[in-house]
Amino acid sequence: MSSVSLPMCEIDGRLQGAPEGYPTPAVRPSLAEAKAWCERLATTHYENFHVATFLLPKKLRAHFHSVYAFCRTADDLGDEVGDVATATRLLAEWRGMLHQCFEFPEASKHPVFVALEPTIAACDLPQEPFDDLISAFELDQTYTQHESLDTLVSYSRLSANPVGRIVLLVSGYRAEELMALSDEICTGLQLANFYQDVVSDWTERHRRYIPADTMRRFGVTDEQIAERRFDENFREMMKSLVDDARARLKRGEAIVHRVDRDLAATLALFAKGGHAILDAIVAQNYNTLRSRPVVTKGAKLKLLSGALMGKAAAMLSPGGRVSVGEKL
Repeated sequence: MSSVSLPMCEIDGRLQGAPEGYPTPAVRPSLAEAKAWCERLATTHYENFHVATFLLPKKLRAHFHSVYAFCRTADDLGDEVGDVATATRLLAEWRGMLHQCFEFPEASKHPVFVALEPTIAACDLPQEPFDDLISAFELDQTYTQHESLDTLVSYSRLSANPVGRIVLLVSGYRAEELMALSDEICTGLQLANFYQDVVSDWTERHRRYIPADTMRRFGVTDEQIAERRFDENFREMMKSLVDDARARLKRGEAIVHRVDRDLAATLALFAKGGHAILDAIVAQNYNTLRSRPVVTKGAKLKLLSGALMGKAAAMLSPGGRVSVGEKL
């Protein structure tokens, strides 16, 4: 899969044309200022990443804020500029800035990379998962209609799985078996998000994440999605896709018994969030063409309460969940 990378000497670094708030400042921020920028982005954006990281040890939160800020900025550079050429240029520039952060961190000026450099050093993070995320956002610019479930899973290896792997690495886990379980949760959650957003992906982004081969198998067409015509064929198709995504989440949930209680609570919350999205689809009789299935505030509070209670119960229980050897 090809990607665009700029030589170090050609990195502009200003991110001209980026969404408001994202262009690089003229003066390199201090580390404290950069961390504050990342924390603000992580705790005020419309997603709930900061809720999950609240369950983690306080000493790790700044690391997760910088990781989130990298992911959120890269995603918005690809999705929020409304122009494929501009998005492609910005993502290439962001990749060049990433490589600069790994090779010449003192030259970084964007708050994300100023804050990310000590995270990379402290947690011994590899460059590959960050590169993979940028590749996913680049792919979104050109590959807009997926042919098969295999292509969706391959896409998730770039767009979702690297996030879970970085979470494990920051938390001190490097065993490949745990990475594979994390991949199952991340892929399942990514697929759940796709199936939740069938209409908005089509109408707002001109993208289809429902695999074409599955559509053919169930007799569903692009025109049917465009016209939002729900029928039994569409219902059966969505049921098969939801069942597949749920099976991935369930397989991955074995990880919560293999990591410490703080991380277990966070990973369980991610998995249960995926199940909640799928439950919302089922509650609509799989009709994601009528309206976007939403997880209610009450359901979100229930998920968070359950995670907090699980963490509290684990704290009162004797013994740990993972050996030192497995963590390494």
